[in-house]
Amino acid sequence: MSVEDGANQAQQKQPIPATIDISLTRPFEPVPIPVDQIMVAVEGVRRYVVSHLSRIGRACDADDVMQDIRLAVWDGVARGHYRQLPGVRFEAWVQGVTGNVCAAHIRRELAHQTLPLLIEPSCGDCPASSDALALLAMDRNRDRGADGVIDQEWARAIIVLTRASVNESVWGLAMDSLTSPRRYSPPSPQDRRRWHAVTVVRQTAKTVQSALDVEPADVRSMEDLCEYAAECLPTLVLRRVAASIVRRGVRGPERNRALESLAAELGVTERYVAVQIGFARRLYQASWRILRNGMTTVP
Repeated sequence: MSVEDGANQAQQKQPIPATIDISLTRPFEPVPIPVDQIMVAVEGVRRYVVSHLSRIGRACDADDVMQDIRLAVWDGVARGHYRQLPGVRFEAWVQGVTGNVCAAHIRRELAHQTLPLLIEPSCGDCPASSDALALLAMDRNRDRGADGVIDQEWARAIIVLTRASVNESVWGLAMDSLTSPRRYSPPSPQDRRRWHAVTVVRQTAKTVQSALDVEPADVRSMEDLCEYAAECLPTLVLRRVAASIVRRGVRGPERNRALESLAAELGVTERYVAVQIGFARRLYQASWRILRNGMTTVP
C-alpha cells in the first residue's frame, strides 16, 4: 500500500461532522413576547377551536376553551416554556398549545355522563319513546333488563322536569342546536344564542338531577329545603350566588356588599357575579320546587 493510499484510507475513516444548529447549543433563556402579540396569536386560533369542538357538539364551550388557551400561553411564556427556534414562528407554538388544550377538553367532555336532551317528553305513549333516550346518553345495544328500564325512566323524569323548568324559547333553541346539521364556519349571532340555550338546558338538567338525588328524609324543615336547593346548583359560582344573594333575597346596599364579597371570594369581577344572579335564581327555584314536592312532611 502506497503512502498516498494510506492517507486516503485514514481520511475516509475519520468521522464526518454533523450539521448542528448552533442556536440549540446555547443556554436556554426565556423569550419575552409582547402582550399584544400573545393576544393576536391566541385569537387567531379561534376558528380552529370552534371547528374541533363542533365535532362533539360542544362549540358552545369555545369561549371557555379560548380562555384556557390564553392562560396556558401566558403561563408558558412567563415560565419560559416557549423557546424561539430559527424558522419557527410564535404562532406555531401557540397552535401546538391550542391542540393540547382542545384535546384535553374533548377528553373531559367525552368522559362525562351526558343527558338525553333529544327526547320528546310529551310522546310518552309512543312505543319508540324509550329508544329516543339512546340518542345522546344511552347505547342502543345496552342491556334492556330491569336496570336499563330504571335508567330510562330516571332519565325521562329528568328531561320532563328540565323542560318544565326552562323557557319554551330556550328549549326550542337548544333542540335546534342539537338536531340541526353541523356547520364548519365562523359562528353567527344565532349560533351563539343556540349554544347559550344548550348550556342553560344542560345546567338545568344537572340541577334537576342533583335535586332528585337528595334523600327526601334529609329535608325535614324549610331551612333544610332552602339549603339543599342552593347546593343542587351545578357550579361553585352559582351555588354561592344562590346561597348568599338569591336565598336571602338581599336588596340595595346589602346586595352590593354581597357582590363585592363574593367577587373577592371567587376571584371574579362584581359584574360577572351580578350577571349570574338571574340564572342562579331560576335554577334555585327549580331545585326548590323538586325538593318541596318530595318532602315527607310539611313543616
